[in-house]
Amino acid sequence: MIIAIVNSKGGVGKSTIAVHLAAWLREQGRSVILADCDAQQSSSEWAKEATPTTRCVRLADADTILNHLPPLAQEADFVIADGPGSNTETSRALLLRADLAIVPCKASMLEVRALSQATNVLRQAQDIRGGVPKAVIALTMVGKNYRLTHDMIDAAAALELPVAKCVLTQRQVYADAPGQGTVVWKLGSRGMAAAEEVDGLFSELLPRARTVFMTRKRAITVSA
Repeated sequence: MIIAIVNSKGGVGKSTIAVHLAAWLREQGRSVILADCDAQQSSSEWAKEATPTTRCVRLADADTILNHLPPLAQEADFVIADGPGSNTETSRALLLRADLAIVPCKASMLEVRALSQATNVLRQAQDIRGGVPKAVIALTMVGKNYRLTHDMIDAAAALELPVAKCVLTQRQVYADAPGQGTVVWKLGSRGMAAAEEVDGLFSELLPRARTVFMTRKRAITVSA
């Protein structure tokens, strides 16, 4: 399965979701390849430390993505493709190959409205491929007093995209994890709440992939 993490805007948590998803899937015993399609190469550098058993590759342009993603999907259970924050052609190539698109979005009306431009490329891919890839909005950097307003629900509905019920809140531990070369559930007690969020989101998006992650995570947290 090829999962693309896409949004034409930067700073919305694409790399956070990509690296944590790759590590989470490895916790389930799945074979995973992380395809870093962003020129900054931040996710592959982070993943090498955070989940060293995950194979990382870098796909630099649209043609490389179109040519190499399908063969990679034959080599692992999951390919997680971290998209760029701007390059439309690269994003289009990812969506032409992906089975599922996760669209990280900050929880604000301005951000949700801005998705209308980003989803144009998604709609083109779905038109070409008969509805594939399926896509879901994942809300990130959510404030403590966050509430999904009717306006946001209506804006998402207008895009004809579902919004994941589980969200990632604004926590310092998410910013600390890449600097320490790890993922939140390996940061002891201070990462526990974030780990619950991560597991909730990925279990919602990929219920069939979830196996024993929570048991392992709790053991790591208790021992940390």
